[in-house]
Amino acid sequence: MDRVLTSRFDTASSTLSSFRFRHRSSLAITRRLAPAIVCAKRSPIDGVSDELNLIASQNLDQAPARRLARSAFIDFQLQLDHCLFKEAPIGIRTEEWYERNWKGEEIFCKSWLPKSGDEIKASVCFCHGYGSTCTFFFDGIAKQIAGSGYGVYAVDHPGFGLSDGLHGHIPSFDDLAGNCIEQFSKMKGRPELRNLPRFLLGQSMGGAVALKIHLKEPQAWDGLILVAPMCKISEDVKPSPLVLKTLILMSTLFPKAKLFPKKDLSELFFRDPSKRKLCEYDVICYDDQTRLKTAVELLNATRDIEMHVDKVSLPLLILHGDADKVTDPTVSKFLHDNAISQDKTLKLYPGGYHCILEGDTDENIFTVINDIVAWLDARVAPK
Repeated sequence: MDRVLTSRFDTASSTLSSFRFRHRSSLAITRRLAPAIVCAKRSPIDGVSDELNLIASQNLDQAPARRLARSAFIDFQLQLDHCLFKEAPIGIRTEEWYERNWKGEEIFCKSWLPKSGDEIKASVCFCHGYGSTCTFFFDGIAKQIAGSGYGVYAVDHPGFGLSDGLHGHIPSFDDLAGNCIEQFSKMKGRPELRNLPRFLLGQSMGGAVALKIHLKEPQAWDGLILVAPMCKISEDVKPSPLVLKTLILMSTLFPKAKLFPKKDLSELFFRDPSKRKLCEYDVICYDDQTRLKTAVELLNATRDIEMHVDKVSLPLLILHGDADKVTDPTVSKFLHDNAISQDKTLKLYPGGYHCILEGDTDENIFTVINDIVAWLDARVAPK
């Protein structure tokens, strides 16, 4: 489970308890919570024009504003000093489009294919983490994997990135997984992927989404790759029954409210300070306070996955930094030990933080990507 989220329960407990034990009216509670529903103002970004800073500082709660911000920053982002951008393979074919899901939401989709003329070995469908998008750091990761012969496909979850939905709001985690199933099913039906192996890749919260997808359709995939997955609540950060019960009540009354205090936790994510600094240019990333309903849905999702971990049966690769303080590496060991997969591998990277695919040294980033590609190659090679 994401300790960045669960570490906030203790801070919030006194506030939640005051709602439970003081007989306040609904109006009084609303007045107290109302300021927390407003989005935080972004600090100015170094090295960009006043015009770009103005765009980045707008309210990004809704998708049209996030799409405008991404369009304004896209050329600037490609020039950032990061190995994923500077050392991207040449000739990777990309496509961006939108699909409407069963709820009528416009979902942003993207693909990365090997250069023209190269054979596609298999498809890799990616689930991004909490607050993230498939358009920033993952764009560079996807190009590396595509450059090794794979078709990579991804969506932005509803409420994140360029997809419709209130920014940072997860009304239903099952719907998050259901949206991926719907969009990935369309992608797997594309002509270039017919009769090819299909793999799921999930990072952090996206690991929980990928596990949910597998549990909902256990025969639909040929393998599962999880990077620092959020799949169980560690005992040392599990919220008390009182806090949890009150949180659930409050999320019913004020699902979109942002109750938990915002902290700068970037040092927990990125081991390399120079790469950590680049996060501020990911302007559509959700880094505001956690919404109440979102927190409850994440807790429920991890509890459900923990109860069904013995049903994880796909060939499984789990990758985790052993110094990760966001998602617990021991939870990855729990998943590895309890999954019934006959083909399962756990790799722990010494000194690695949470973002081992984008926030470590150049050498370590490419080591992790190469480990993913080598694992895929071994499972698509003719027997």
